Amino acid sequence: MFKNRYLLLILLYTTLSFSQIGGKYTYQFLNLVTSPRQAALGGKVVTLYDYDVNQAIFNPATINPEMDNHLSANYGNYYGEVAYGTAAYAYTWDRHVQTFHVGVNYVDYGTFEGRDEAGLITGDFTGSEIALSLGYSYNVPYTDLYIGANAKFISSTLESYHSFGAAVDIGAILIDEDNDINYGLVIRNAGMQLSTYAGTREQLPLEIIAGISQEMENVPLRWHITLENLQQWNIAFSNPNRAEQGIDGGTTEEKVSFFNNALRHVILGAEFLPGKSFNLRVGYNFRRAEELRLEDKRSFSGISAGVGIRFGKLRFDYSYSRYTLAANTSLFGLMINLQ
Repeated sequence: MFKNRYLLLILLYTTLSFSQIGGKYTYQFLNLVTSPRQAALGGKVVTLYDYDVNQAIFNPATINPEMDNHLSANYGNYYGEVAYGTAAYAYTWDRHVQTFHVGVNYVDYGTFEGRDEAGLITGDFTGSEIALSLGYSYNVPYTDLYIGANAKFISSTLESYHSFGAAVDIGAILIDEDNDINYGLVIRNAGMQLSTYAGTREQLPLEIIAGISQEMENVPLRWHITLENLQQWNIAFSNPNRAEQGIDGGTTEEKVSFFNNALRHVILGAEFLPGKSFNLRVGYNFRRAEELRLEDKRSFSGISAGVGIRFGKLRFDYSYSRYTLAANTSLFGLMINLQ
């Protein structure tokens, strides 16, 4: 009975991860985007260093005094009944101690129809997961290098099974103010399960991400290049729908080239009018585009876009991400300056 019910959640995990690396780890929700701004720029930007209190959930090194007393809440729908949200808050104790940050990630998988081995209905069940993070960053003396860490406490409930875990994120960001270039690096989700669902200990979705971004001198634009999943070179898989049929009736699997696999690590993003009251954002995720595209149909998978509007101390953000012809997601966010 457990296997039948748990299968639905395993399939959902794979869909959320959409890659060869999906389905191998528990707590996959930790790698979902944290804000509309992140989503619009492709999903995993680690070089934003400004007021955006959401950014620290992804790279704790970006925690800074500009985030002081900023509160944010974000909400979005995935497929079907799956919904998720994040919240973040930062507080500057003083200029010497710097800024502390707290963040929350939450996902609700909705309601499932439970059945036993014979297919008889046993009753509905639900699944949800939540993670609480506490973060702090430190400026290395006499340098433009900032390092930070998040401590995360994770709780997961899938039907009647529960699991608890703990993890840390370790990040760094180097700010070249003369050239308006930021360099970022983060190791996310390094940790372990403290208690398992049913006696089998599973690995957390460890990921290494690097990025670079620059604000153009004569153009109101900041571009972003992010390299994801650097902990694993081969993240491609052969899509069965692209296998070739031979005249002898056999099939030849799709061959993923070196260049194609390399591109699947790349995310591109651009933000127009950064720092202004109105922003436009676009992104392109190569891995999502390649793995979710449909044969002989233009689905525009991998494309994302969004907008940010500020009204006084309130900031509203929205993003739209294209997955397939049948699956798109919208994410809404509100940030309040409580100063």
